[in-house]
Amino acid sequence: MTQPKDAAARRAVKPVICYPVETLPAPNMPVYEAARQNLTKVDEVLAPARDAAVFNVPAGHFFRISSVEGSQVGDLNLWSANDLSEKFYTGKTRALHGTHITTGQQMWSSFPQLRPMATITHDTLGWYGIDEFGGSVHDVIGTRCDPYTHNLLAGGQYHHCCHSNLSRAMGDHLGITAQEAESHVHDVLNVFMCTGFTRDTGQYFMKGSPVRPGDYLEFFAEIDLLGCLSACPGGDCSDKHSSDSAQCHPLLIEVFKPADDSLEGWKSPAMNGYNRSHGL
Repeated sequence: MTQPKDAAARRAVKPVICYPVETLPAPNMPVYEAARQNLTKVDEVLAPARDAAVFNVPAGHFFRISSVEGSQVGDLNLWSANDLSEKFYTGKTRALHGTHITTGQQMWSSFPQLRPMATITHDTLGWYGIDEFGGSVHDVIGTRCDPYTHNLLAGGQYHHCCHSNLSRAMGDHLGITAQEAESHVHDVLNVFMCTGFTRDTGQYFMKGSPVRPGDYLEFFAEIDLLGCLSACPGGDCSDKHSSDSAQCHPLLIEVFKPADDSLEGWKSPAMNGYNRSHGL
């Protein structure tokens, strides 16, 4: 294909950040940091290897996802516990914070609510940064491994990919079929997964996660949350996913209550202020 004469000039146009976040309301991290110094564990759930588990977190509580037996990544879905139509919105989270999220950044909910669901308060992998390949951890770019794409690319029927794991767990929790529950399953936060885009072709890649037993990602629940976490069949995702060949491990979810009166000034965020008239 013949390039135009001004091709170099067109490529040289400087990028502009789509959503400058200087006016984005910032979470009060000093209050959260003080509150997390005195926590009482009130619940724990184990997501088995190659399977998923459902958990609840009241607003104003903390929850942690921990590596407990070996290097393992997880796919996280979040909903408002009071309205399943309000769910984690990876696209807007990515647009506001970037392809990977860490301490001080938030998980945003879908329209029309568009409000913080959870704030990351501690990340033991925060040291990783961005590596020489452009990889980083905790991405909001991957959609979750699923049986439909597996069938498209490899054929066969694989049932323990993250989409199916989440669908089964949510079906059990809601008392409906997995087929009915999968309409609630949405794009995920890839907890501990190390990913990026190749520099030459722009393709989504994964590499072995740096997570080790004892590492955890901690969140503060801004609203009442229903969560579902799948321990991915890819294990640490150093080779492949959606298969039974990877070494896989469970993931631990713990819920913590802060001391009374330790969240002075904090309020659960209201729904987005747009009036929804859409110009009519």
